[in-house]
Formats: sequence, C-alpha cells, structure tokens
Amino acid sequence: MNKADLNTSESITIEGIVYGKADFEKLQKPSFTNHSPFHEELYWFIKEWFSSSSVIEVQTSGSTGKPKKMKVSKVRMWHSAKTTCDFLRLKTNDKALLCLPLTYIAGKMMVVRAIHIGLNIYPVEPTGHPLSQTDITFDFAAMIPLQIYNSLQVAEEKSKLSKIKQLIIGGSSIDKKMEEALSGFPNPIYSTYGMTETLSHIALRRINGSEACLYYTPFESVQLSLSDDNTLQIDAPLVCKERLVTNDIAEIRPNGHFRILGRKDNRINSGGIKIQIEEIEQNLRPYLAGQFAVTSIPDPRLGEAIVLLVESDDPKIIYATIRQWLPHYQQPRQIFRIEHLPLTETGKPDRAAIKKIAGQICPTYLL
Repeated sequence: MNKADLNTSESITIEGIVYGKADFEKLQKPSFTNHSPFHEELYWFIKEWFSSSSVIEVQTSGSTGKPKKMKVSKVRMWHSAKTTCDFLRLKTNDKALLCLPLTYIAGKMMVVRAIHIGLNIYPVEPTGHPLSQTDITFDFAAMIPLQIYNSLQVAEEKSKLSKIKQLIIGGSSIDKKMEEALSGFPNPIYSTYGMTETLSHIALRRINGSEACLYYTPFESVQLSLSDDNTLQIDAPLVCKERLVTNDIAEIRPNGHFRILGRKDNRINSGGIKIQIEEIEQNLRPYLAGQFAVTSIPDPRLGEAIVLLVESDDPKIIYATIRQWLPHYQQPRQIFRIEHLPLTETGKPDRAAIKKIAGQICPTYLL
C-alpha cells in the first residue's frame, strides 16, 4: 500500500455524525470541538492525519527512560490499524470508546482504526474512570490496566465494562487478580503486546473465557526470535522498517506464541544472583493489598539490595508474608511505605522514580 491508498477513507464518524476531510480544511472548526478540550485535541490530530504530510509525530511513554518524540509513517500506522481491525473483525459503525491520551500511539491508533474501518468513535476525557462519563454500550474499547482496576471498584462502571463487546488492555502488564476479576466477563478481553516503535500492538493474548492463555499470539505478518540475552526480537515489516530488539526477556514456543518474563533492565544483581523484579512482584501480588513495587538500592555487601515500596499494609505483616511466600534470595531487605506509588502517564510503574525514592527515604522496617 502507498500513501495514495490512505485517501480511500477520507471521513470519520464521531458520536454518530460523519465528518469528511473537507471539514478539517475549513477555517471554522466542526461543532464537536466545543464538547470538551479532548474533542478539540481530537480535531487537531484528525486534521494532521488528513494533511499532505506522510508522517505523524508521536511520543514514547517514558516507561523505560526519558520520553522522546519520534516521527512515524502514516502508511505503517494504516497497516497496524488494518491488522487489528481484521483480527478483531471490527465493522463499520461499531461504537468505539476513545479514552486514551492522543499524545501517545495507543490513542492515535484508536482514531486511525476508526478512519480505516468506519468506527463510530466516542471521545471521553482520559481519566482513571472513563466509564463514569458515558452510558454508551460499546462494541470496542482500548484501556490501560489502571482504568480497568478503577472501573472494577465501582459497581456501575464494572457493569458497563462487562458489556463492552471487545476490549483490549495495554500499556502495562495485567496482574493475576485483575485477570481473575475479568475471567467471568461474557465478551472477549485481550492483553496487548507492543510499543510505540511497533505502532501499537503486534500480538494479543485472550485473558478470559475458554480461550484464555498465558501466551501471546503474534499477528501473521510478525516474526519473532530471541537475542543472545533471551530478549525478544521483532520483525514486523508492515509497521517497523527494521528489526526491533527489545529489552523484554521472553520465551517463544515452537508455534510462535510467546510470553514475557520481565525486562532486562528490571534485573537486580544481589550477591551475584540475578533476580527479575516482575517475578517477585508476581509472587507477592496475591498476598499484598494496594499498590506496591520492587526496586533496589546500593548495598556494600550485596552490590544491590532488594527493597519493597508499598502504599498500605503494616510492614510487620508484610514481613511475615515475605518470609512465608518468597524464597530467601527474593526477599526484600527493606520495606518503604509511601503515600502514592509513582506511575507514568500511561499507568505503568515509573521505575526510575521508584528507585530514586527508595534511595532517598529511610526504611520503616529492616529485615
């Protein structure tokens, strides 16, 4: 497909009203921009999409370092949109919820999918409780785990969540408690795997129903392999020009399905033992209430000492839990209680901020 093919879809349906490309070329803005600042932001992105430029500027999430801006090809974004729409069998006039920031690729790709297949898109200000702002029953939605978690805490929002015909969740990992809470929902729910460089996801994993699985299924156009460090390598020529070498430590099955074990830069070397942060958090998650995160601080004897930051729970109770459920080499040496765990704008743990806090505050308990 070349750039000319993008012109085959020159309209978008927003809250039931069809707007053509010409509506974004006039001096007077369409009426939907008066609904909210987010609608105004949507207008400017669509205007940029319908412009003559062959690229769009997006920003990385900053979960693994300082956020940066990059320019991506509209044609590659179109391929990504088509792949998702085909996989989920989305149809023209399906009602889609847009509740993700348009600064990042996830929000932008929801709009491109709407233009590609003719979705009827409903913009809702990106907040922790997007479903509190609408009574629409959606055919399709994309949300981050934080939005899902918050929605599950409110009965009315949980009911709305359960009625979404197809739901994809991305931006950060989904813990076991959340998967259990969603397991009985009647409609398909998927965890996504992808990043800005792959223009949203390149693989999906069903997390509920009889088709639930621990392994992601990559799209047909995607080829995967492992580096010498067992990190995932992605060849996705439709969306990414070159092979992408990630920091995600992975396991790939003979059929090409894969799972992520953790990030290479989330390893702690404590006393010569390499420990994966995500593995410790996964082991603790069934037993700790509230938000928490594992990180490390310098230690003269071990090199790095494992520490735990928590928003709630008594440190002495946590100490007993740690002793009971974690092997000795995974047990945090110190526990820090903080008011709010730092998160990125996309809801991921801000690992750099968490580590900085751990290095600045005094422990509430020393094991």
